[in-house]
Amino acid sequence: MSSDRLEPYVGEWLAGEGVDSDLVISSRVRLARNLPGIPFSTLADDSHRAQVADLIGNALDGLRPGLNLTCKNLDEMDPIDRQVLLERHLVSRELASGTGPRLVAFDESEAISLMGNEEDHLRIQVVKSGYRLEEAWEQMDQLERTLDGQLQFAFDQQYGYLTACPTNTGTGMRVSVMLHLPALVITGQIEEVTRAATKIHLAVRGLFGEGTEAQGDFFQISNQRTLGLSEEEILSGIASVLPNILSYERKLRKELIERKREWIEDRIGRSFGTLSHAKVITSQEGLEHLSMVRLGVCMGILENLSLEQVNRMFLFSQPGHLQANEGKKMSSDERDWKRAAVLASILQEN
Repeated sequence: MSSDRLEPYVGEWLAGEGVDSDLVISSRVRLARNLPGIPFSTLADDSHRAQVADLIGNALDGLRPGLNLTCKNLDEMDPIDRQVLLERHLVSRELASGTGPRLVAFDESEAISLMGNEEDHLRIQVVKSGYRLEEAWEQMDQLERTLDGQLQFAFDQQYGYLTACPTNTGTGMRVSVMLHLPALVITGQIEEVTRAATKIHLAVRGLFGEGTEAQGDFFQISNQRTLGLSEEEILSGIASVLPNILSYERKLRKELIERKREWIEDRIGRSFGTLSHAKVITSQEGLEHLSMVRLGVCMGILENLSLEQVNRMFLFSQPGHLQANEGKKMSSDERDWKRAAVLASILQEN
């Protein structure tokens, strides 16, 4: 895979558009599906996985030319290119680090992506920037119906779609929103939100989903239950709680400006100064400062910086992108030096 295919632009999940895009970075709908008569990926050998990859590849060919997909075999890719795909939320950590026949396909905008031979035979994902879950689901519904017509997904009348993990059985549907909630973190209120979400069977995770911790005040909120719920009920579960979270974050941001304006402006200014002039920046430090700079842009404190610039800084400072741009594997120290240079160069575009 050529890294140049991915480098020049920021994909859909960081487009910075859509409803409530100052707080909601992206909305995602993901479906887990399996093919009948073939062992689940967790039990399959490489011959089974190769069969799955061929069947999915043929089905994807049937979507062209209406849906122009780039399809890649991950077992033939350089590890750096797989890391780039992960950072762009086109593949999961499990698919990126796996072995044997497995594939990814995605459209030019990176709004649609499909993974073959992850935990399930097929994972289908539709992402929209901002809060647009209903729109993502409508597009997903059409895509899934088309693929089901060709692949005949494994389905049981009693349990629904059959999946490798019982928690996905039923609709096989996970919906999530990626949120930027710095005011909730600063004021110590994020734990209250996390507890409230857990009580209604929602999961709160980090940037890259299950098994990751929140970094840079970015959080994924998603459903935990699929069995016994319809797609509409899963969507409404997120819709019932998200407006309250957004309202709470906006309220706290307003209070920070009204009661601690000098303090928050100083903190944002220090982060801007660090990103502008530091010679070495670690990945964690970069995320923390970018969170404050993004807050400054959305609150109108940093008027000469755009959200598009912040999003490019966020993506191109990730380890895979840094190494892809250099065309070589880099040590942690080398990446920290390069990260600082990349962040400063984007800030200097004004």
